[in-house]
Amino acid sequence: MTLSEQMTQVAKQAKAASRLLGRLSSAEKNDALRAMADALERSSATLQEANARDLQTATALGLSAAMLDRLRLDAKRIAAMARGLREVAALPDPVGRVLEERTRPNGLRLQKVSVPIGVIVIIFESRPNVTADAAGLCFKSGNATILRGGKEALQSNKLIADTMVNAGRAVLGARFPSEAIQVVTTPDRQAIPALLALPQYVDLCIPRGGEGLIRAVADCSRVPVIKHYKGVCHVYVDADADLKMAEEVAYNAKCQRPAVCNAMETLLVDRKIARAFLPLIGRRLGEQRVQLRVDAEAEAILRPEIPNLKSEIKRATEQDWFTEYNDYILNVRVVDGVEAAIEHINHYGSAHSDAIVTANETVARRFLAEVDSAAVYWNASTRFTDGGEFGMGAEIGISTDKIGARGPMGLEELTSYKWLGLGNGQVRS
Repeated sequence: MTLSEQMTQVAKQAKAASRLLGRLSSAEKNDALRAMADALERSSATLQEANARDLQTATALGLSAAMLDRLRLDAKRIAAMARGLREVAALPDPVGRVLEERTRPNGLRLQKVSVPIGVIVIIFESRPNVTADAAGLCFKSGNATILRGGKEALQSNKLIADTMVNAGRAVLGARFPSEAIQVVTTPDRQAIPALLALPQYVDLCIPRGGEGLIRAVADCSRVPVIKHYKGVCHVYVDADADLKMAEEVAYNAKCQRPAVCNAMETLLVDRKIARAFLPLIGRRLGEQRVQLRVDAEAEAILRPEIPNLKSEIKRATEQDWFTEYNDYILNVRVVDGVEAAIEHINHYGSAHSDAIVTANETVARRFLAEVDSAAVYWNASTRFTDGGEFGMGAEIGISTDKIGARGPMGLEELTSYKWLGLGNGQVRS
């Protein structure tokens, strides 16, 4: 069987499974999700063994320490996957909601009703928890999912998917379509173009990963793609900021998990407080040996502090301001007030997540209104842009598109709608 034939078979099976998912009740879907969560927890030791093999592969491939952290599964992270599935089970069913209703003068009743999208392909790198999150969200919203992770996470992804499918079948029997959750196991890169050349079976693609991956997917796909190009996120420390709060927000945004898309990549500091704030945050970031790439003004302030910083400092290039590092590297720029900060973010940012720290509500409201990003924060870390943190149970991705879904994508973002016409013999004249 050729690669094209293999991918066609996978897509056909997913399409058939998506039809069967529509027959399941909310209670059945929720029972299956809770069983999946229980099964993941019971399989924690086995999952960690599979993940250890993936970590060996990833180390041999030369992945950075930050990317290895994204790949790593421990008992806490497996428990978090299970908790996410239970939270999804507890959420209202997004399918079958009457979004709008109207009655025409001739008595014809029209209802706009939410429905599943159908078959969704998820392409992602390194993070095996995406397998559970994406599969759980798609299952609850009535969609079949085809998952393609990186080769560095193959063992983990396959075992997570198998565990979930087996748990679903144990609860629902033959009513659970096994092909509702499929993992593409071939390492052949041409599998993705082959799969995305099948709009008759595949309804949507959501790529999660580096900008290069997402652009390559968007360029080759014949099915719609919801994009998340990259997370070039900013924190702007305003002249009226509480400096201790700003230090905590900035440190969390950069260092809590630097390899994720909602981590800060550029720190902007108002000129009026730069001399007071930059040495503070520089010393704090030095605890994690964060490399600082700075403009001339920030460099002049930080250079005398180098003995206390424990960080390498170098001058930022123009390209650095556009870069998502996913590592312990941070751009720093001194700006002349909120207008300059907004201008910088809207020019260099990726419309993902940006934050302002200030006690001045007028300045904050301007920042919230004028920064054109999917999530904008006042006195809070950019790390909150996450489906779980938003109360969605989990997320299938964070869209930086402006048409359709934007920001964290949960259950509601995984539905479409159709119109139902309820008549009693009306004909159009």
